[in-house]
Parts: sequence; structure tokens; C-alpha cells
Amino acid sequence: MIRFLHTGDWQLGITRHFLSEGVQERFAQSRFDAIRKLGYVAKEEDCQFMVVCGDVFESNLVDRKTVSRALEALKDVPVSVYLLPGNHDPLNAASVYRSTTFLERKPAHVHVLEDTTPIRVDEGIEVVGIPWTSKRPLQDLVALTTGKLEPTDDRLRVCVAHGMVDNFSPNPDDPALISLHAAENAIARNKVHYLALGDRHSLTEVGGSGRIWYAGTPEPTDYDEVKPGFALVVTINEEGVTTKEVNVGRWKFIARESVDLNTKEDIEALRGWLAKLEDKERTIVKLCFVGALSLSFHGELEELLSHAQEILGAVETRTDNLAVIPEDADFMDLGFSGFTSCTVERLRSNVEESGGPDSVTSRDALALLVRLAGRER
Repeated sequence: MIRFLHTGDWQLGITRHFLSEGVQERFAQSRFDAIRKLGYVAKEEDCQFMVVCGDVFESNLVDRKTVSRALEALKDVPVSVYLLPGNHDPLNAASVYRSTTFLERKPAHVHVLEDTTPIRVDEGIEVVGIPWTSKRPLQDLVALTTGKLEPTDDRLRVCVAHGMVDNFSPNPDDPALISLHAAENAIARNKVHYLALGDRHSLTEVGGSGRIWYAGTPEPTDYDEVKPGFALVVTINEEGVTTKEVNVGRWKFIARESVDLNTKEDIEALRGWLAKLEDKERTIVKLCFVGALSLSFHGELEELLSHAQEILGAVETRTDNLAVIPEDADFMDLGFSGFTSCTVERLRSNVEESGGPDSVTSRDALALLVRLAGRER
């Protein structure tokens, strides 16, 4: 029997343009914290080793600090760790795995899968790595490697690979796609007993054998990931393969399409939804608004979003389909007269009659004027 931890796509050093400097640092630190959490899981689940299926680093150009922090976190992992170069960090001439910082500071129990030679991990246990040596392979590396393996009855063999399986890809002409048929055939012929995959950031079972999985990324990186934040504890014995999902992620990406905003009640509903979000400082939200608001209600929305941006990890908004329409009620009881009143009328005329940047600028100026005047009352 063997038991090991399957993870991948750490992408250490990843940045996101919509994160402020302080939030970006928290976001980066969480990925190093995840390494230590994975080490804790490996110990608690009595795993014999850990495989990391590619894209350990965001690129081969990550800075020395990122490499050093990664290796420092790996020191705390109590089992052997096998790192696979992927498409983000291929094993080429500029590889991060060949940098002085990595080679000098790498803990002895951390190993880079540099070629496809089977590695004896323990008595009767082998790991076969399939590293990427370039960002764009020109063939199915899994089929190529497993095709050269001999069937085995006296060893359990774990294959560690990276890339997209053909039945998930929108581009069937990609020569690097992993053939599910070929992979399942290798398993059926006893060449491989488990295929650990990386590249897909969502925890996903592939095929029907129960022996091919994507573990996903331990911390999410974008909105379109279906089930990120997990790792897999894999057990192989005489009865077959069992997997246990372990949630290790703390960050969340939440996208809401077509948030209708037309009334004050709509704004209050949005306020209530934002208030109920848990672990706000590690939650990133993208909101796409549709509808039409008066200037006064738009001002309330702006204040609500400004407060949310102070509390949440980040708030992205799209307002392409949200109209802001000045109404007479927006200017009642504000006490405008003289020059201010003339300015308001000119700005309203720009909003109602023109289009493009001038209209947007005038609208924003009116909204600010209404907000400031409201605060003075």
C-alpha cells in the first residue's frame, strides 16, 4: 500500500493587477502558508511523500525572494516532495530550478523531477515524472512516456504529469494534449497505477477509472475556477485507489453577472449580500451591473463600493450596462443658486444630449456635486 499527497499549480510569485500593494502581499503569503498546510496534511494523513504536478512557480523569472520563501516553507514539510516543472516553469536553460538560489537552498528532501526515469521512492514504489522542457511541447508527453514503460506487478507506479486532457480542451488541434484513451490504456496494462495531473486549477476526476485526477490549485487564482483550494490524499492498495479531498485554500473569487440596480431596494440588497460575505479580507469580488440609477442612488452605490473596497480583498466592477440618469429629485432641496445652478444645468445638458467621454465626465461631476452638497446639509 502507498499513500501520498497530490497537489499542483502553486504558482508562487503570481500577481494580480486588481490587488493593492498590501493585499497583493497577503495574497502571495497565503501561497507559502499553503505549502506548510499541505505539509501538515501529509503528516496527519500519514502520507509517504508529496507530488507537485507542475507550475510550482509562476514563471522562471520569479525573484530570489520568492524562491527563498518557497524553499523555507518546504523545509517544514515532513515528507519527501517531488516537484515537476510545468508550462509556467519549464526545465529549460533559464529554469528557476537551475538557479543558484534554488540549488544552494533546496532542502535535501525536495527533489525536482528532471526526466522520465522511474524514481524509487520506497520499497515497491516508483514515481515517474514527465517534466516540461519548453512552454509548448509538440507532442503528448504522457503517451510518449507511458508508451516506453513496461508493465509491472511487483511495484506501484505513480505518474506525475502536467497539461490538458483532450476531452477538456477547447482546442483539439493542440499537439500537446494528453490523450485520455492512451492514459487509461496505460493504466489498464499495469504500466501506471495512478496518473497525477496538474494544469487544471479545479479539483477534477478524469475518466472513469478513479486513477486519473487533477488536484487543482491549493489557493484560487481567478474567477473561472470551479473547485480550487484543494489537495488529494491518494491511497493505492490491493483493493484499488481511493482519494480524499482536503480543503486547504482560504481565498475566494466570487463573480456575479447581471446585478440589477434600479431602485434603492436593489442597492440595499447588494449591501446585505456584501455584509454576509465571510473572511472578507481574503475575498475578491467582481460585480457586473445592469439597470438605471438616479444620481442620488448612484452616489449611494459609490459610497457602498468604496466601503467594500476598504474591507474586502478587492472589488472589481463593470458598469457598461448601468445607466446613470439625472432626475429633478436629485437636485431638490440642495439650495443651488447663481453660478452653481448654471453649472448644474450645463452638466445636465451634457449628460442628456451628448455621448462618450464628455457625458461620462459630466455625469461623474454631477454625482460628486450632489454627494458633497448632501453632506453639507
